[in-house]
Amino acid sequence: MLKNKNILVTGGAGFIGSHLVDKLLDNNNQIRVLDNLLKGNKLSKNSKKCIEFINGDVRDIHTMDKVLKNIDYVFHMAAYLGVDDVAINPIETMEVESIGTQNLIKCSLKHDVEKIIYISTSGVYGKVEFENAVNEDFLVSPSSSYAIAKRFNEIYLKSISSKYDIDTFSLRYFNVYGPRQDQRMVIPRFFYQAMRNEPITVYGNGDQTRDFTYIDDTVLATLRVADKCKKNEIFNVARGIDTSIYDLAKLIIDITNSKSEIKNFEAPFLRFDFDVEKRCGDSSKLKKLTDFSPSTDLIEGLKLIYNNLI
Repeated sequence: MLKNKNILVTGGAGFIGSHLVDKLLDNNNQIRVLDNLLKGNKLSKNSKKCIEFINGDVRDIHTMDKVLKNIDYVFHMAAYLGVDDVAINPIETMEVESIGTQNLIKCSLKHDVEKIIYISTSGVYGKVEFENAVNEDFLVSPSSSYAIAKRFNEIYLKSISSKYDIDTFSLRYFNVYGPRQDQRMVIPRFFYQAMRNEPITVYGNGDQTRDFTYIDDTVLATLRVADKCKKNEIFNVARGIDTSIYDLAKLIIDITNSKSEIKNFEAPFLRFDFDVEKRCGDSSKLKKLTDFSPSTDLIEGLKLIYNNLI
């Protein structure tokens, strides 16, 4: 595992970034976090005491030049997040991705950064008409501004790695969940409703499936790639098991002993992910090259969240 490194985490005050920072601090790494705090600050109390925090935007080249001085590794997590927000603001979504990553690469090369670990998305696969889990060789077909920008950056980073002495990795996270997640996301929203015995709002018939991956597994996979891999690779980070949204709602009702009923609604007009009927990832490559694969099953992960809420 990474030890005694100078590390920058962009977007480090967010849901996934804050958990990553917690883990990095366990191994005597020096952590610098860049975040504009538009989505709040999810860093733990202990982490806030132990890191260098800079409030700023990845689109500002001067800020990026400042934060990348004396850095060994970068975990690039800064992004414009939220399905509805992305749909409403496609231009800003792509600016944060394209300009932010361009600034990151330019300044990383200037300051001799060793590795960039970039957080991509399973959304690059688009509407998959495929019964089995998709691997990294599957033809991508991104449809949202967010996924299109992510795919562009995957290609950009690969070209940079082939031309310069810097290792770059793109991690295609599937549906990450866990404590500290924003209530706009499906699992926190279902818990919120179930614990108040309110109707569980499911868009459509609930048959659409997702591959839910617990936050601790996601963080460990990310660190394993950073520690063990060289040059350039793209990895899925997924359990390889998909669950329908309807079954997810039933599980949360059972875990919380809720009296909630499941109510079906039409999806909001701008939700680009609604017509993706199935999303399930194959992490065999991750296992082969890092000897790690996510292991927390969905029921266990949901119970961990519930215990954190009560």
